[in-house]
Amino acid sequence: MTRTLAALACLALASPAAADDVTDTLNSAIEAYESGDIQFALEEIAFAQQLMQGMKTDTLSALLPEAPEGFTREIDTEMNAGLAMMGGGTGTEATYSGDAGSFTLTLLADSPMVTAMGAMFSNPTIMAASGELFRVGRQRFVDQDGEVTTLVANRILVQASGADRDVMMPVLEAIDYEALGNFGN
Repeated sequence: MTRTLAALACLALASPAAADDVTDTLNSAIEAYESGDIQFALEEIAFAQQLMQGMKTDTLSALLPEAPEGFTREIDTEMNAGLAMMGGGTGTEATYSGDAGSFTLTLLADSPMVTAMGAMFSNPTIMAASGELFRVGRQRFVDQDGEVTTLVANRILVQASGADRDVMMPVLEAIDYEALGNFGN
């Protein structure tokens, strides 16, 4: 507990910006701890974690490509609610709709489920046996009956489904895979 509070104090003091909700909450946790109110300190730490998780989600959502011409994009803001029950991680999802069809693009980062898939994506033989392989730039995808999937930087799952691949391709090509690979760094 002391290490956690020390780390939180460093985070709070290292913040170059004026106090924000996260800093205020971390400072409140430290004050509660110092006054002996351990339960409130724990609640404040959990709340600060929730606020920072929301910030990560917003950053990941910003990496969803804009809708191509003739499509609209709707971002699902509730995706992260279920991730805690599946081991954690950060996720975002958007539905792209247009005359040519509708499909969903999902980005899932730092989830134990994604980590488990790393062995499959690092082995071309296993991937080839899983479905049809194709590339978008240097990124290797597998198409499993219309659900296309890739793993970026061995920790971020990109998955699109719901329409023919050629309909989804403009969005897959618009993803900044380098920025996605650097997410959270």
